[in-house]
Amino acid sequence: MPEATIGTALTEAGRGEPVRRIPGRKAWRGLADRMRIVLSAVALVSLAAVAAHAADFRPAVIYGDRFDKSFNEAVYNGARRFAEETGIAVMEFEAAGEAQRRSGTELLIRRGATALLGAGFTYAGAIDAAAEANPDVRFGIIDVFWLDRPNLRQYSFKEHEGSYLVGVAAAMKSRSGVVGFVGGMDSPLIRKFACGYVQGVGSVDPDIVVLQDMTGATPAAWNDPAKGGELARGQIDRGADVVYHAAGATGVGVIEAAADAGKLAIGVDTNQNYLAPGRVLTSMVKRVDIVAYRFFKDVLEGRFSAGVERLGLAEGGVDWAVDEHNRALVAGEIEAAVAAAREAIVSGGIAVHDYLDDSSCPY
Repeated sequence: MPEATIGTALTEAGRGEPVRRIPGRKAWRGLADRMRIVLSAVALVSLAAVAAHAADFRPAVIYGDRFDKSFNEAVYNGARRFAEETGIAVMEFEAAGEAQRRSGTELLIRRGATALLGAGFTYAGAIDAAAEANPDVRFGIIDVFWLDRPNLRQYSFKEHEGSYLVGVAAAMKSRSGVVGFVGGMDSPLIRKFACGYVQGVGSVDPDIVVLQDMTGATPAAWNDPAKGGELARGQIDRGADVVYHAAGATGVGVIEAAADAGKLAIGVDTNQNYLAPGRVLTSMVKRVDIVAYRFFKDVLEGRFSAGVERLGLAEGGVDWAVDEHNRALVAGEIEAAVAAAREAIVSGGIAVHDYLDDSSCPY
């Protein structure tokens, strides 16, 4: 029998006072039928509104090498998922250099983009200028939090939290007492990765040495696998037996160098465990794919809002990767220790220092 319901207008005396009544089955069936009709009508209206908007919706993304097996490819995968699910094509532009970042952004706008996502902090200038000049277009940008436009959504990640986790894993797996870090473009963001990693290593053993190298000072540092391999080999020669990279496509060279030397690498952004099964200890995943997908969905479905969204462990924005390619490397004590660290960070028991707070890493 249906549970009793409380109404305020269905009193026997017609006075409008609350009364408890139990509807019969026939009444329930009639009410259920009417509710289904109303809900179906609402759903149809909503679908019609989305469909009408979709006809005018032209999403676009600008990034670097979309097949870098790391950051840009993850953004590409998120945009592709959106296109496959909605049937709406996503325009794209692969930029090389600052001039192309600006000209590519302007080109996508001229081609009618109504929602444009920039993949990374190197697009901040281009996206900010375009957002100011095109107030009717919705913009998104990843790894930026300092801009302020009413038509701009910024996505910032807590990379230091995910890097802490892989630092715990690296320290527990190291036998030499030396681990490494190879960054891409020397920037506050990449030093944020490095600082989180150092803290995770130190939480296990403060005496472990963390070697650090940056690939370069320009965006070209994201796409130099040869240099990444060279830096990794240099750290291995100095005793490192686990090397973590936050270097985009450059990191592919880091992984290859570690595997060739019989050492371990740690991937970044996407799950890179598959690149060298058994030689990639884990990967610090950064869900820029979900951000790309959600940005376009939010604009399409009328949920866009300006401001900054910060994504860490608690929000599912970063994590470490365990799959069939590395489970044997981390099963047992390492997996348990990382799980405990993860829980402590989410609950506030561990506060991982963010390099961006004071431009320092006091560890």
